Amino acid sequence: MAPTGRRQFLGRAAVTLGSATLAPFAIAGCSDDDGNGSTATGGNTASSGAGTTGPHGTGGAADTSALPTTTAAPPAVRIDPEDPSTWRAQFALDDDAHFAAFTLAAHPRAVAEAVERHRRGLDEDTDGYLLEQGFELDQSVLRDAASYLDADPGELALTDSTTMGLGVVYGGMRFAAGDEIVTTEHDFFATHEALRLRAVQTGARIERVRLYRDPATATVDAMVSRLIDAVTPRTRLMAVTWTHSGTGVKLPIADIGAALADVNRDRAKAERVVLCVDGVHAFGVETATPAELGCDVLVSGTHKWLFGPRGTGLVWINRAALARVDPVIPPFEGESFAAWQNERAPEPATSATRLTPGGYHSFEHRWALAEAFELHRQIGKERVREHTHSQATQLKEGLAELDGVRLVTPMSPDVSSGIVCIDTPGRDLLEVFLELKRRGYRSSPSPYRTQYLRFGPSIVTSPDEVTGLVDALAAIV
Repeated sequence: MAPTGRRQFLGRAAVTLGSATLAPFAIAGCSDDDGNGSTATGGNTASSGAGTTGPHGTGGAADTSALPTTTAAPPAVRIDPEDPSTWRAQFALDDDAHFAAFTLAAHPRAVAEAVERHRRGLDEDTDGYLLEQGFELDQSVLRDAASYLDADPGELALTDSTTMGLGVVYGGMRFAAGDEIVTTEHDFFATHEALRLRAVQTGARIERVRLYRDPATATVDAMVSRLIDAVTPRTRLMAVTWTHSGTGVKLPIADIGAALADVNRDRAKAERVVLCVDGVHAFGVETATPAELGCDVLVSGTHKWLFGPRGTGLVWINRAALARVDPVIPPFEGESFAAWQNERAPEPATSATRLTPGGYHSFEHRWALAEAFELHRQIGKERVREHTHSQATQLKEGLAELDGVRLVTPMSPDVSSGIVCIDTPGRDLLEVFLELKRRGYRSSPSPYRTQYLRFGPSIVTSPDEVTGLVDALAAIV
């Protein structure tokens, strides 16, 4: 019998795995992104375990005896853009098939080496390395991110996660009492909670839209029309997620952007609807740029599908939207410091750097983000997209043939990306999750009220592993 609640599921998983860290992993496995709509049909009504569930102790006092041994760095293998096996060879992941790698990135070799290089520099001469290298390293990351997005570095802020980015944008966006925010029932906690907190502070109203009842039948036209139908003369923000991590549904952001452009055409600047996109489960897979999407803000962690350093993220924001967002964390940028020193208010922001939270960060990770963008440049964005989508399609086609498996994610790549979700009506999802792990296939239960099992084909998986995964599921269910 399927567990009926989050605590029951996590409790059973912790007992089964002898792991007190599974519950926190449930959040880590899907944080900084969206959730599935709790109104979607089917699914086991429970919440998640972890994307990875290796032995991490049994609670109580710290016990390192069960910790896995350190994996040696992968041997140096030159990246061949035409050979995906050389992409996988950049990672020190064990020999399991890692279909949960999208939850939190393993560091590819170049990123790991950059982290260590910057850490060594900071350890040997912290103040000197920061003063002599810090500014240029920040700028290098901004330039590489801008190149990846075909954007301007001045349109980018650096964060530690998607959740931080959403908090920075929504927490600082100006609303008058009675202004309206349109979002969806399918978004993740970070979006819903950031919007709720801002609504409490400002008196804004939130309208949540159900885009689909059955994720597998979601369509472009229906999703666009339902969002636009929710817009009123008082709507000032539309907050959506590019790919829903709880169902695998990908929103047609470019179509939504075009429809909103029509809405905004006759509005005064201050009354236009800002389109903000949580892009974390599309960033590093899809190739569309912010300009092509027609959005005003794109927020993403860079430690999922991009396989950037853990604890990194960014915000892209255009000038019009930037003018409507105030910093919520004091920024360490020139104009703000000058204003403080001269006891005056800062001039209006001309760069998104104003939204980069100040303070000291895990700089060795932030600066190593440049290497993640370089990895994707070497492989090619379109190759990464094709490799991911082709495996996802192969997986969905295989799963659709299995008795005992219900494919939740739409088959069409127009409304899906890398995440593939399933339900197993005849088997408890926890049991399926654990049996797959025992067979060497990593998956990720989605940590929402309506729970599915998620798989994320990526640059660290192969078509042969997809075939093996389908065969394993056929044997289990």
